[in-house]
Amino acid sequence: MLLKKPTLKKVNPDFGNSIFVQKSTTERSELKPFWHFHPEIELVYVNEGQGKRHIGNHMSYYNDSQLLLIGSMLPHIGYTDRPNHGSELLVQFLPNFLGDGFFNVPEMEPIKHLFERAKNGLLFKQQTQEQLGEQIHKLHELKGFARTLLLLDILNELAITDDYEILNAESFTFETELQDNSKTEIIYKYINQNFQNHIPLEEIASQVSMTVPAFCRYFKKTSGKTFTKIVNEYRVVHATKLLSETQLSITDICFDCGFNNFSHFNKIFKEFTGKSASKYRQELKQILQ
Repeated sequence: MLLKKPTLKKVNPDFGNSIFVQKSTTERSELKPFWHFHPEIELVYVNEGQGKRHIGNHMSYYNDSQLLLIGSMLPHIGYTDRPNHGSELLVQFLPNFLGDGFFNVPEMEPIKHLFERAKNGLLFKQQTQEQLGEQIHKLHELKGFARTLLLLDILNELAITDDYEILNAESFTFETELQDNSKTEIIYKYINQNFQNHIPLEEIASQVSMTVPAFCRYFKKTSGKTFTKIVNEYRVVHATKLLSETQLSITDICFDCGFNNFSHFNKIFKEFTGKSASKYRQELKQILQ
């Protein structure tokens, strides 16, 4: 078992989504796996792959396929770290992604117990893999409400099956509060407080006592995205809030969110939302009428 303290990994779903879904790509397979944890529950389906699984105090190898459910805050390492691995679908979501009380109602009791069992790491066997593999891959194709409904169906099937084994039998966990002194928390707190202004890389790197190249490598490893993309996400989220809650002009909103160029604002806004800011506001008005 690794003695090194695991690193907090920040999970960043796509704009407008609370569920992160990623299908394996050449780019992702080149990222070096690292010992990490996160508050999100993680569902992993590997089809025709091979690699090492290291979850809590459990370590083993697989040579075919696997379906795993990793609970919140359970340290682990990426699963496909041997050459020529097959496809992998990764799904991550917070335990309360549908609200604090959603899984407390009687109908959701099986899934609530599933989340508790997952804190020890669950490996589902071949029958369940074959039954749910195709549905899990569909999560990558769906968005919004449809993705949420399908995920609930999958979780319910996982909750009622006994076709699994517990990997982390000795319940090795990383019980901790996410302290403000962790690098990741310092970075995101600084972004949240300063995204409306220009944040030079030298400035943010100095907040965690790192050089710019070291910071860029660290941030990409722990977030899966570049620093610029994350800052732009914060700005676009703020823009959608202003578009829906204020009568400010779109030009004023552009500059209030930290953009110093209107055409660049429009380009980034459309990149994240799929529509221009004016169309976004127009559609909001139609919904509210």
